[in-house]
Amino acid sequence: MSQMLDMLHYPFAQHALIAATLIALTCGLVAPFVVMRDMAFAVHGTAELSFPSAVAGLLIAGDAVSGALIGSCVVAVAFALLGRRRSESNTAIGVVLAFGLGLGVFLLSFYDGFSSAATNILFGSLVSASTRDVLILGVLAVLVVITMVVIFRPLLFASVDPAVATARGVPVRRLGLVFLLLLALTVTEAAQVVGTLLVLSLAITPAAAARRWTANPIAFTALSVLFALLAADGGFLLSLALSDTDIKASVLIAFTSFAIYLVSFVAERLRRNAGRPHPQPATT
Repeated sequence: MSQMLDMLHYPFAQHALIAATLIALTCGLVAPFVVMRDMAFAVHGTAELSFPSAVAGLLIAGDAVSGALIGSCVVAVAFALLGRRRSESNTAIGVVLAFGLGLGVFLLSFYDGFSSAATNILFGSLVSASTRDVLILGVLAVLVVITMVVIFRPLLFASVDPAVATARGVPVRRLGLVFLLLLALTVTEAAQVVGTLLVLSLAITPAAAARRWTANPIAFTALSVLFALLAADGGFLLSLALSDTDIKASVLIAFTSFAIYLVSFVAERLRRNAGRPHPQPATT
């Protein structure tokens, strides 16, 4: 504990903690709609397909984050155009996913810089967050939060019953595109912490855990944000406490997120068993 507190006096740890908090906030807000709209594969696809653009940004401008941001937005628009129905969208993601990963590995073969800059794209590097990175994350977080507050009710309606929402005049397709763009921003943010390979641990798992506790949309979203904060900040603080080891913060964040889900899963099962009527013994 003392080692963790001592590490928090360093600027890199403070930047990392702020970055983790901002990313957890945006992921917690977006994740419930990812679960409600059954878009887990879209999250995975967006994260994986931002990998080649991140490598391209690294090669062209030495900035993987900007490359990933541009690429993930392009991918989000492509998903919206290639597949209007959910089955079509998943097929479109699957079609281009393997190509995107192959392209990323191909581009990576031309990179002659430090290997850590490349591997950070896949596994994240929270401790390398600079003041500039924190400011960019702050701007993105404000943008995501404001947009989600504005579209929360119509997006909820469109997510729960898109047919009725369309009949009521809700712009379901435009909302879907806006949400995909927000998802792209969120996934790009989360990838800086946990990398493209573990991005599901913040973009989906907190909402999956929150869903085990409540079906109320407001409570669902609040719990998702809380669990994302516990996973991101708790995992990072745990990495500081274990700084003598070589365990990356992204791994501990993923473990913490999964532990929250397991606790939620067990608690839901216990509540169901407690509310289930016990069979009465047979009488003669």
